[in-house]
Amino acid sequence: MGVNSNRAEDFSSQDTTLRITTESVMPSMEIHKVCLPPKKTTLQKLKQRLGEIFFPDDPLHRFKNRTWCKKLLLGLQFLFPIFQWGPEYSLKLLRSDIISGLTIASLAIPQGISYAKLANLPPIVGLYSSFVPPLIYSILGSSRHLGVGPVSIASLVMGSMLSETVSPHDEPILYLKLAFTATFFAGLFQASLGFLRLGFVIDFLSKATLVGFMAGAAVIVSLQQLKGLLGIVHFTTKMQFIPVISSVFKHRDELPGVSIDIKAYCTYFYFAYDGSSLIPCMVLKSWIFTELTQSMKRPKLFWVSAAAPLTSVILSTLLVFCLKLKSHKISVIGYLPKGLNPPSANMLSFSGPDLALAIKTGIVTGILSLTEGIAVGRTFAALKNYQVDGNKEMMAIGLMNMAGSCSSCYVTTGSFSRSAVNYNAGAQTAVSNIIMSTAVLVTLLFLMPLFYYTPNVILGAIIITAVIGLIDYQAAYRLWKVDKLDFLACACSFFGVLFISVPLGLGIAVVVSVFKILLHVTRPNTLIMGNIRGTNTYQCLGRYKEASRVPSFLILAIESPIYFANSTYLQERILRWIREEEDWIKANNEGTLKCVILDMTAVTAIDTSGIDLVRELRKMLEKRSFQLVLANPVGSVMEKLHQSKTLDSFGLNGIYLTVGEAVADISALWKSQP
Repeated sequence: MGVNSNRAEDFSSQDTTLRITTESVMPSMEIHKVCLPPKKTTLQKLKQRLGEIFFPDDPLHRFKNRTWCKKLLLGLQFLFPIFQWGPEYSLKLLRSDIISGLTIASLAIPQGISYAKLANLPPIVGLYSSFVPPLIYSILGSSRHLGVGPVSIASLVMGSMLSETVSPHDEPILYLKLAFTATFFAGLFQASLGFLRLGFVIDFLSKATLVGFMAGAAVIVSLQQLKGLLGIVHFTTKMQFIPVISSVFKHRDELPGVSIDIKAYCTYFYFAYDGSSLIPCMVLKSWIFTELTQSMKRPKLFWVSAAAPLTSVILSTLLVFCLKLKSHKISVIGYLPKGLNPPSANMLSFSGPDLALAIKTGIVTGILSLTEGIAVGRTFAALKNYQVDGNKEMMAIGLMNMAGSCSSCYVTTGSFSRSAVNYNAGAQTAVSNIIMSTAVLVTLLFLMPLFYYTPNVILGAIIITAVIGLIDYQAAYRLWKVDKLDFLACACSFFGVLFISVPLGLGIAVVVSVFKILLHVTRPNTLIMGNIRGTNTYQCLGRYKEASRVPSFLILAIESPIYFANSTYLQERILRWIREEEDWIKANNEGTLKCVILDMTAVTAIDTSGIDLVRELRKMLEKRSFQLVLANPVGSVMEKLHQSKTLDSFGLNGIYLTVGEAVADISALWKSQP
């Protein structure tokens, strides 16, 4: 048999293998040296690590080996994506963008008014928010299909968080100032994440958390619309399930009998036009959204979905106008001022007792709107086989919200419903957002008086049908089937929003998600492995029936980095594995246990506590006449073991490149001994 050559060697070593012949598991095995990674200075390691964290996509690779003129052009395209597709723009593309832009405008106008009402803001602010932000995004954004404007979730959160402290009815000016200030901080937070390339922060809002959050928010929003649908004057401003239901029964004597028939008709008309009734509408919209992300084979349904809100607004407005003498009890929008967005920079408040509230609201709404906008943008980019730069999107959405806060706009982002309609209407570039803004501009300048008699009940109906599609019961069922902890996070988010409050419900769900991460880190998975006969493959004994134990060996796999948080657990678990293996050997009259092999393929990192674990474990096993062997430690782990002098205590037969090589070489060594 050949001399074992698996000791740790420098990368510069020339001779890397020795061939040996044994009569162990495999008759002939090539034993490789376990090499150390190339030597690097601390500065080089830090530079590489920071690059992997903040620049995983290497955004500057396109500038390499380019002339200064080309670098300038690439720089403009990098900062302003409009310079990338602008030179190739054609009349054919413009025709498609005009059609799609006008289509989403028909959805944006009633949605803008409704969502502003949802945020407890004047309806005109919703239209302002559908004018300026889309123009800015069309210049800075990298998505071709993202339809920008107010969204239900951000509107709901802003309305609920601000109204808990400041009443929009008693102090409308202060409330408006806080809304604009919160929008500014939302944009500042979003742009900062993009500029500092900290987009991974929003990953703490898992899919499970958002599923529960959106479902709970949809229920609360729908219940809040009972005020307008039923005509109740003294309705609670709280955003929890019990106070809302209690308010309905407490003030049931306020239900007006004269106008209830007209309200029922308006409500029924919208629901009938958009899905026959409330429950079928929910199922239809949920099904449409699912079908969109899967196949996009039914675009006509989205034309119906896009036309329904505007058609309902027009016809219900005409109905109320014709019956205005008989329907004086119906609540209508009333006067909406004509003209462009007035400047609101003077309304931004960066001092006072309510500044903390504005910052908190801005950060929460900023995270939620950013998560939705990027997710929607990436969804449609995948359908058209192009990429959306997440950090660019953060900066674009952030800057448009900062600019919007100075022009009477509140938080905006990429809307799923607008983007879906935009995609199916044939949008080719971000010019569709410019067309939509132009249509909103015409509305602001000339059409505002037409909305005077629009009943608030139809806005409530639009809101309900918009948010009811956020209840994704199929996703919740999949979470239950696949991952119970994810379902727990989903349930905590849902019931927290429903019974406590929107921010606290979201916070509880994030805590549950973080707890899941900590659970995986502190209690990593360990497996006992066996050899699949006739091969050099080792797999989990509990998973593969073909795998069998190797006599005298206990092969364990650790599927996690080894940190201070899990080192004690791993030591206890490994010793338990050894004890259970000894009991199995005694029960089956097998040979004695001589060697414990740790497969460290999945151990991607190790700290000083982990190194101490390896040392202590080797000493403990040595006292019991067991040999500890490490198989396939990755480069960073190998380097730390070498620097800490831990490798010196393992000797020539302590570290191998694979489990198969370890078994073959050690078995041959035992057989060669007298």
